[in-house]
Amino acid sequence: MPLSIGTLAPDLSGTDARGHQVRLADFRGRRHVAVVFFPFAFAGLCANELEALEALWPSLDALGASVVGVSCDSPFTQARWAEERGLPFPLLSDFWPHGAIARAFGVFNEVLGCANRATFVVDTRGVIAAYLAAPDLGTPRAMAQLEEALATLEVAEGRTDPPGGSRR
Repeated sequence: MPLSIGTLAPDLSGTDARGHQVRLADFRGRRHVAVVFFPFAFAGLCANELEALEALWPSLDALGASVVGVSCDSPFTQARWAEERGLPFPLLSDFWPHGAIARAFGVFNEVLGCANRATFVVDTRGVIAAYLAAPDLGTPRAMAQLEEALATLEVAEGRTDPPGGSRR
């Protein structure tokens, strides 16, 4: 069962493709974080979703959000995938202990041994503010929903103008 909106997010920790340690706690008080779980690196649908995230990256960044991608692939696979794509955000390997991060968020698929296609928006306090998921591994997420969730969060915190409105 995925973690509920309003709960404190687990402090995920992992090494990204460039060998840097990434901790969710490092973003607290500074940026929102979209924790984006992918089933498998190099799979066609996962690659399409990464492409959509890359296209959204400038607007997500402008909304004060960082992105952290997570899959159960090995660190070497993640490094190769990130290198080939030239990603502006880190990809973390949830390889060992296998699926520990996905399990902590409640999105590990025990049958297939991978993360389900899910995204958690974590606010600057470290609290889960939104949860977006595909109904199954063969269906892509609507990445525009991520941008909407972050924009709503920013408006709620009084940091951006609402669409068609003025700043509070």
